[in-house]
Formats: sequence, C-alpha cells, structure tokens
Amino acid sequence: MIRLYHSPLSPFCRKVRLVLAEKRLEVELVEERYWEKSVEFMRRNPAGKVPVLRIDNRTLTESAPICEYLDERYGDPKLIPSNIDARYEVRRLIAWFDDKFHNEVTSNLLYERVNKKLTGAGYPDSTRIKAGSKAIKYHLDYMGWLLDQRRWLAGDHMTLADFAAAAHLSSLDYISDVDWNRNGNVREWYAKIKSRPAFRSLLADQVPSFPPPPHYADLDF
Repeated sequence: MIRLYHSPLSPFCRKVRLVLAEKRLEVELVEERYWEKSVEFMRRNPAGKVPVLRIDNRTLTESAPICEYLDERYGDPKLIPSNIDARYEVRRLIAWFDDKFHNEVTSNLLYERVNKKLTGAGYPDSTRIKAGSKAIKYHLDYMGWLLDQRRWLAGDHMTLADFAAAAHLSSLDYISDVDWNRNGNVREWYAKIKSRPAFRSLLADQVPSFPPPPHYADLDF
C-alpha cells in the first residue's frame, strides 16, 4: 500500500495526488497537521513539510522529486517527455508555478485566507491578499498566451506542468480566487483537466470551516 501524508489544499500535495491518480495507483491518504510538528512526523521528514510518500518501505519527500520518481517508476502514462527540449520546458513551467506563482499568488491568497486560520497563525494580511489578487491576473494572462500556441501548457501533450498549474489553481478555486472569465483559453484548459478521472479526489475535498463554492466540483463550472 502506498501512503501519502498530505494537507488537502496544499498545491504540492495535490500535484502528487494527481500523478498517483493518473497512474492509477491505489493510495491511502493521511491528513497531516504538519504545523504541529509531531515527533512522529518530524521523523518522517525533518523538514516538517508535506507531502511525504511512503512506498515500499521507503520515505520520499519534496513534491518535485516524488513526481519524477513516480513517473520514472510507473511509466504509463508518461508525464515528463523523453525529448530533452520538451523535458526542459516541462521542468521550467513546473518551477514557474511551484516557485514564482506560489510566492506571488498562492502564499498571498490561500495561505492568508485559509492556512493562517487552520494553523492559528493570526489574521489575514490584507496587503498580501491585494498583492496576490493583482499577481494572479498576470499569471492567467501568461497561461493564456502559452495556450494560444499549444494544446497544453508545455506542448501538444498533457504533462506534469499541467498538473503543477492545476494543483495551484484548484486550491485557489476552492476559495473562489480564480477569475475564470479572464481568459477563455485558460478556462477551456482547466475544464479539460478538471474533467479527468484523476481530478475526482481533489473535487471531493472538504476543509472544515471552509466549504467550497458551488462551482468548485462542477465540471461545467
């Protein structure tokens, strides 16, 4: 049995969940209150972060290497291309979302609105929320520009780059922080990826005190 220690709205955990589901791997999800830094959890990952994957008596940490490990070990379907140029573009976009998008958008919106309350870290910072609301417009426009030229974010085929982007956007969509009317290309792309069987688990998530909006699990928005 594969076991994933996760937090439901964490985009990094969601990315790993999408890969596991796309590979049709059975997994036990264990919700982890990582901010409490329990002794048992810190033994699993001294960095004190989720996701943490237990597989074949091995403990894997950090979402990027976990996803690459799963893609190399369970090849079908491949989410990272074999072509060196295509592989570079996938990794570039993963870094874009897990670094730039995360720092400019996810941390300013999701973490301020939800994580602070869940972890007891204080009240939301309105300045950061305004910054995140402004920054997401730029990112949606950039995605729309990419999708003007490609079927998927990194090229003609769905890749791990699409899952990285969808993981962040789905977390933000849970709190109604994505304007899907801003760009038709992005809306169409998200509708495609949202309708995949791999997305079902994410759409069923429920976080106490934070009910999702009605459109969150609606495949037609």
